[in-house]
Order: sequence, then C-alpha cells, then structure tokens
Amino acid sequence: MKAENKSGFLVTLSKITQSESFAGILLLCCAVLAMIVANSPLSEAYAALWKTKFGFSVNGSFIGMSLEHWINDVLMAFFFLVVGLEIKREVLFGELAGFKRAALPIIAALGGMVGPGVIYFTLNGGTPSEHGFGIPMATDIAFALGVLATLGKRVSVSVKVFLVSLAVADDLGAIIVIALFYSSGISFAWLGVSAGIVVLLLILNRLGIKALTPYMILGVFLWIAVHSCGVHATIAAVVLAFTIPVAPKIDTMSFMEKITKIVDNFKEAEKEKYGILLQNEQIHALSEIGNHKNAVQNPLLRLEHTLAPYSSFVIMPIFAFANAGVTIGSNIDFSVDYVFLGIFLGLVVGKPIGIFLFTFLAEKLGIAARPNGVTWVEIFGAGALGGIGFTMSMFVTNLAFSGEHALIATDVAKISILIASLTAGILGSIFFLVRDKVTHH
Repeated sequence: MKAENKSGFLVTLSKITQSESFAGILLLCCAVLAMIVANSPLSEAYAALWKTKFGFSVNGSFIGMSLEHWINDVLMAFFFLVVGLEIKREVLFGELAGFKRAALPIIAALGGMVGPGVIYFTLNGGTPSEHGFGIPMATDIAFALGVLATLGKRVSVSVKVFLVSLAVADDLGAIIVIALFYSSGISFAWLGVSAGIVVLLLILNRLGIKALTPYMILGVFLWIAVHSCGVHATIAAVVLAFTIPVAPKIDTMSFMEKITKIVDNFKEAEKEKYGILLQNEQIHALSEIGNHKNAVQNPLLRLEHTLAPYSSFVIMPIFAFANAGVTIGSNIDFSVDYVFLGIFLGLVVGKPIGIFLFTFLAEKLGIAARPNGVTWVEIFGAGALGGIGFTMSMFVTNLAFSGEHALIATDVAKISILIASLTAGILGSIFFLVRDKVTHH
C-alpha cells in the first residue's frame, strides 16, 4: 500500500512540475525570494555574488564574464532558443499558421506592444530614461498561464489559446525590438561572420541534415560572432532556432513497418531465450528501436522538449533570482523621470487597451476575426492578463538604461515590473471572476 501511495505521489508531483502554471509559481517564488534576500543582512553578499568573475586565463589574459553576464547572456540564450523553437512551431503548425489564423493574435500582440510603448514614451520622451520604452511591451507567458490555471473553467479554451498565441507573437515582437533598439556599436566585420554562419546553418537545413549536433556547434560560434558584433547575443539563439529542421529522417508509416519487423524478430529470439537474460538478437533489436525512435521524431520538437523543462524550471528561476533582487532603501527614487508610471500604466492600462483596440479595428476592417465563442469582454480580460510582464521585461531593463542614473532607473524599473505584473494578474483574475458570476446569474 505504501509503495502504491508513493507511486501515486510521484506521478502527481511529475504532473505538477511539468505544468506551465507551476513554472509561473516557481518564477514568482524566486522573484520574491530575491527581494527578501536583497533586503536582508545577506544583501551585500547577494550583490557581490553576481559580480563574481568566472572564466580562465590564457597567457595572462582573462577570458570570461561575471556570473550576472553568464546568466543574462549565456543561460538566457537557451531560454531564447526555446522561445524561437516555439515561435517556429506555432508559425508552421500552430495558431500562427496561415494568415487568417495568425492575423488576430499577431495584431493583438502588436496593439499590446504599441499601447504600453506609447504611454511610456509619452511620459519619458526627452529624458535620460526614454530608452526604456521596450520594458512594458512584453507579456510573460509562464505567469499568464499560471493565473489562467488558477481560474480554471471560468476561462474558455478559446480565450486560453488566444492569450497563448498572443504571448508567442508578443515574444517575437520583443525579440525584434531588442535586435533593433537595444544593440549598439555594430561591428560589420563580425556581422559578416555572423551572416556566414547563418548561411552554413541554412545549407545544413537544405541538405536535409537532421542530426542536431552540427547545428548546436555552429550555434555556439554564432553566439560568439553575434556577441562580438554588438547585437545582443541572445538573438543568435532565436536565429539558430529558425534553422533547426522540422521534418524527421523517416515518416511514421516507415517507422511502424520497421518497428513491427523488429518486434517480430524480438519474439522469435524469445523462443531461444534461457532464463531471464536477453538474447543478443533481442539486445540488438532494442538498440534498433532506439535508433528508429530518434529518426521518427521531428528534430525541432525533440530539441524543444529536451530544453523546455530546463528553461522553465532552471534557467528562468535562476534569472529571476539574479535580477529581481532590488534593495529598497534611500537610493530608490521613484521620482526618477516617469519610469514607474511609464511601466505601471504601460502594463496595467496600455496592454489591455492596445490589445482590445487593435483587435476591434482588425475585425471591423475585415482583416481578422475573433475565435468562435470569444466575446469582446473576454478579449479585454485577456488583454488585462497580458499586462503580466516579467522575464522579457526584466531582460530589456538590463539593456535599456545607461549613464549616471542607470543603476537607480534599473532598480525602479524592476520594482515597477513586479508591482505592475502583480496588479495586472489580480485585475485580470477579478475581471474573469466577476464576468463568470454575472454570466451565471
């Protein structure tokens, strides 16, 4: 009985830890823990930890980076790789496949970026903080799905699909914004090297190379080249994702035929088996099954499914713990320009209004149509939840500010993101809870 209970617990635990909602909860816990540590007696040790240099020396020259840069530039490259793979999958086969299906979430995502960006820039244009306009543009899919999970059946499947599709399109928009506005000092020589590596990746794809190893090796060199050319290095991971092949080595029918033959051979060898030891033929059959199992899998999906758990449950929590810890003291000046208002109003007000207006205009102009059964009230509610911006917003914050006030502005921005995201999550939840009560009465 104890063994059965333990087995049931492990199955339940596995389901919980694989869910997007758990990823959002874990992310929140790490952000809160970072704030607690940063404002505790451990604050100095916490701050010093991220400045610690990690690397090696060659002929007296140090090659490496601070722990903070290892996390934000290297670890986050894997996060962006997963994002890129998700975008490619959605564009080819998901909710973003085809103009009619993609139009609505893409236009909604555009509205959800323009609205916050305009509000922020209106308040901060002409100030040293104006470059932070990209901070309130992003929606955090893990947090948003975590809130949706708590709402359960109060939110229809169509609304959930719309919000997830919007968030994926939003990620693509955020990546474009980072590439265009948060890169500096472009080295055209290294840019040429980067382009050459991308060409090699495309050639591998065209030649039908399905093994992931050569893509990942070239991806490392692409990261180095992009990092050296002045564009933020995580963009290399997105470009790499778009070159990963989709088609498997063998189709499913061939796979089933091959596996059937192998199983038949396995059964025949079973007749010659003595005791519990497998025959050589059976061991060989199991090895062949493993080879064919890899051959029938889509390389893109295989890589995405391999990296996604590490991205959600290791990389993003580490990023949150490293970046959300802001010491709230006398150095925090919420009056620095209008950073707080720009981010708060951008996420809490700009997101839902931008998403709603762009979606409304798209339908009225005949460009796109709402999914069946989704009301305008639900579109606005989804827009409210779209104001939950954390991972990408924090990431842009690290790139946005420079000059003397950069440290203060960065701290204010991070606190603003946390407050605004929490507010958006609460308001979005209340919105759907009230709508559900009104509908049932």
